[in-house]
Order: sequence, then C-alpha cells, then structure tokens
Amino acid sequence: MTTTAATDADEPGNSVTSATHPRFAEALDALGLATLHPRIRRFPDATRTAAEAAAAIGCELSQICKSLIFAADGVPVLVLMDGASRVDVELVRKELGAGKVTRAAADVVRETTGYAIGGVPPFGHRTRTRVLADRSLLAHDVVWAAAGTPHTVFPMAPGTLVAHAGATVVDVREHTA
Repeated sequence: MTTTAATDADEPGNSVTSATHPRFAEALDALGLATLHPRIRRFPDATRTAAEAAAAIGCELSQICKSLIFAADGVPVLVLMDGASRVDVELVRKELGAGKVTRAAADVVRETTGYAIGGVPPFGHRTRTRVLADRSLLAHDVVWAAAGTPHTVFPMAPGTLVAHAGATVVDVREHTA
C-alpha cells in the first residue's frame, strides 16, 4: 500500500496542514508540536479501524492508539487503548467511580471531540474531557494515532502522547480467559 506524508508548503497548491483536519493542525501548533505536521501520513483508503490503520502503516496492531469516547454517568470520557485490545467498561467504571459506563453515541463523539468516529485524535478536541490511557500503550517506542480524519495518522512516543492528552495511566484493558 502506498503512503503519503503530509505535503510540503513549498509545493505548488499545497500546505503543510492539508493532510489533516484543521482543528488538529491548530492543536499541534498550539501544543508546540508543529514539527509533527510532516510526519502525518494520509492514506487513500480510510483507516477507521485499528486493523486498517496497522495494515496501512505496516506496524503491529498494538502500536495503534485508539481514541474511544465513553459516557460515564452521561459525562464523556476519552479512553486511549492499544489497537489489539478492548476496553473493559467495568474497569473504567471502577476507575472513575461511576455508576454506569457505556460507549458514547456517534453524535456525542462528534459534539465532544469535533471529529467523527474513526478519526478522533488523542488530543485537540472541541471540549475538555477526562482522559484515561491504558498502560499497554507504554509497551512501544512509537504508537500511531488518528490525526483528525479517517485517512490520517501520526506517530508519537506513547509517553509524549499521554502527556499531551493530559491522560491518567490506568489498567482498563479487557483480559481474556
């Protein structure tokens, strides 16, 4: 599969931010991460799922950072999880001290983050939410996360990603018997 990095600003008709969602590009600039723009990869086919993203990038499934929105007693919370694992909502509920945790509806995801499901980045959201990052992400030197669209991803050291997301590192991965 062919991958294309973000385009260079000096190429005719292109800008550095053309590879990603404008809100995410602004977030990178605001966080002092403008050097990340050229590392954003855009794919001709959507990478909405972790498996699609891993196949397109050529990395392990667990190197994908999924950004998932849940509702804890009706309040949105972002959970960052490695692509090979599933979130255990009961562990999230206990971590948050919530009565009930469910997967957020698509309209809640868009309203909370400003992005559609399949393109939600780990930071740069429309609203500020509580963020939990599963410890499994820290097992890699680099992870890949959505860059605001279902066609774009970016690489980052997981510790750096967790810090920029303002996440609390927790153990909320579903364990299979």
